[in-house]
Amino acid sequence: MKNTKFQNARQAISTTVLLTLIVTGYEVFRACQSYRTGMNLLDISSFANADLNTYCLVLILANIILLPKALLLYKENNISLKNEIFSTETIGKDIILGTILALVSSAASLLSLLVSKGKTELAFDGWGKLSVGEIVLMIISLSFVSGICKEIYFRGFAKNFCGDTFGETAALLLFNVLFGMLDWFNMGHSFLVGLLWIWGYKKSGKLIVPMIAHGGMNLISVAYYIFTA
Repeated sequence: MKNTKFQNARQAISTTVLLTLIVTGYEVFRACQSYRTGMNLLDISSFANADLNTYCLVLILANIILLPKALLLYKENNISLKNEIFSTETIGKDIILGTILALVSSAASLLSLLVSKGKTELAFDGWGKLSVGEIVLMIISLSFVSGICKEIYFRGFAKNFCGDTFGETAALLLFNVLFGMLDWFNMGHSFLVGLLWIWGYKKSGKLIVPMIAHGGMNLISVAYYIFTA
């Protein structure tokens, strides 16, 4: 039994690390590719997702390609992913909690405006007016694919397959570090909101809470950009 738990933890960690390396690797490559003399770290990081369409496709493909492996891990351990995501008995209050956390997380995003003041004129200045196709791609990749799949990896894996090995809280924090690394370009924002989502997940015991919080925050961010660009 102990060996099985260790193997599960190793599979969960390796899958999540692979996802992190794929997405982060693209982001770092894209950011470094845009380097010009005089740029600071904030300037460089601003180009991590500047190629919007490619960035969204990388997110979608990386999450979807690894999803069968994740589903198999749940199935092999007789864990119902459906039951992990929601319970009909508590779904109403879980949706409310997830929505509240999405709003709180979005409010916390305003702190990034303070960080952005450290950028120079060499930083990426935004995507301009987005086409309908780009908006749809953003919603699919950030709100649905990331909001659902990332929570299965970064929160679900931590609790279900690494909790017994490292302790549930320690495992959730460890995976949250990986979560912050994947979105390194937002300078710690993902790590901070991830802590909120961990709290919501532990309070409800269901993944639907961080899924709604994650997807909802990203959806609000997309809407904010559309109306302010």
